[in-house]
Amino acid sequence: MLSNIGPLAVLSSLAVSWPAFAGATGEGGDGTVAFGLWVGAASILLMSWSFLLALRPRILEPLFGGLDSMYKVHRWAGVVSVAFMFLHTSIEPEIEGGIRGAARSLADTAEELAGVGEVMIYLLIALSVLRLFPYRWWRLTHKLLGIPFAFACFHFFTAEKPYANNSSWGWWFGTWMVVGLVAFVARVVGRDMVDKGHKYRVVEATHDTDISKLVLEPIGKPMRQHAGQFAFVKLDAPGMSEPHPFTIASAPGNPNLEFYVKHLGDWSAKLPQTDLIGCTAHVEGPYGMFEPTGRDDQPVLWVAGGVGITPFLAAIEELDSVRAGRSTAPSAGPVLLYATRSTEAQRLINPDPIIDELERADAEGRISLHLFTPDTGRLSVDDLDHLFPGGLTGYHVALCGPSGLVKSMGPGAARRGAANVETEDFDIRGGVGPDRIADLPDRVTDQLTPQRLERVQGWARRVTRSGG
Repeated sequence: MLSNIGPLAVLSSLAVSWPAFAGATGEGGDGTVAFGLWVGAASILLMSWSFLLALRPRILEPLFGGLDSMYKVHRWAGVVSVAFMFLHTSIEPEIEGGIRGAARSLADTAEELAGVGEVMIYLLIALSVLRLFPYRWWRLTHKLLGIPFAFACFHFFTAEKPYANNSSWGWWFGTWMVVGLVAFVARVVGRDMVDKGHKYRVVEATHDTDISKLVLEPIGKPMRQHAGQFAFVKLDAPGMSEPHPFTIASAPGNPNLEFYVKHLGDWSAKLPQTDLIGCTAHVEGPYGMFEPTGRDDQPVLWVAGGVGITPFLAAIEELDSVRAGRSTAPSAGPVLLYATRSTEAQRLINPDPIIDELERADAEGRISLHLFTPDTGRLSVDDLDHLFPGGLTGYHVALCGPSGLVKSMGPGAARRGAANVETEDFDIRGGVGPDRIADLPDRVTDQLTPQRLERVQGWARRVTRSGG
């Protein structure tokens, strides 16, 4: 598959580098020295890959299966790079008869800087792994990773190696070091300061209890996207200039962009508190290979939870009413299973524009909607058997929502014969632990009654706002 080419290219770059060190000899045994030198070089190669993928080059998306998969490789390349660096410094390979890359004094200085960079990168990676560390501060510390990488490159270039820097191997590794350094500068300076993306203006900002809707009008040429794609949004408002990824809810062909943003972290919690009308927005994208609709002759099932409904909102606007129907037969429009916390009583007080739009599409026959709320019960894999007693053979299934929902419903659909299952992972940061206090309501939903859940959500929002 095309999506395997990218990961294979990363692994191949490491494998083809082994012959450069295979014949190295020295203290500790030839194999140990060769391996110690190779893992040091592999560490630099992986970090170069990590910086390159952090640029989010759209041309590479098909080779990795989408930006979400590309970012997984980006994170793992960084993690393994640090592990390889630790192995390299633990082995301390001393080569005999090697070729020095620079004068001894310069090489000693480079080695000392590499030691400083090692400590620095351990601290920065630790902050990256701990999700409790606020996102806005994580982004700032993440931008410092280029410093220890530059120190490592300086050390690698000046140290003793089995080959000369002007040899073919020297050009191979030198090119990768330049690629990594250029990619880092292009990301931090180019993308974050100079070319910030497509320019838009906020023309609508409406806020519900825990979701904000933003409508952006293009300033100049609009961005072109297809249903299911997402973009990174930056706002020229105090404390809101950091990019955040959101699925585009507006249909292709609509020059305006619509986003539904759930109030989870610091950035999104500021939306209701900020006067955004007329504010300039920078949009980077579009990204993603999420495909909601499948082939024209294929029955379609959509499964969405919470704000994960947004890629389907864009797709609904594209649906041909001729294909619509009110059954689950292959000739019908997509069947949508939507899990939401919005109760009927809440909607009587505060109308839910998303559910209103879905019910309108259902009434027009463009989709067949099945709502799962605290009133009707939680969406589970067992509901597939009730709704599709004949299984899902031949179905195109697209899922978007909380990870627990996707991880349970995706394999469940596959076991029931789905031809293909589309998912997307928005966890750009990765790491371990809760994503600050605002994530806690999502993690305890199953143990709470709707009344208790509402109280906990209100408490979490107050804590998030007071925490900045």
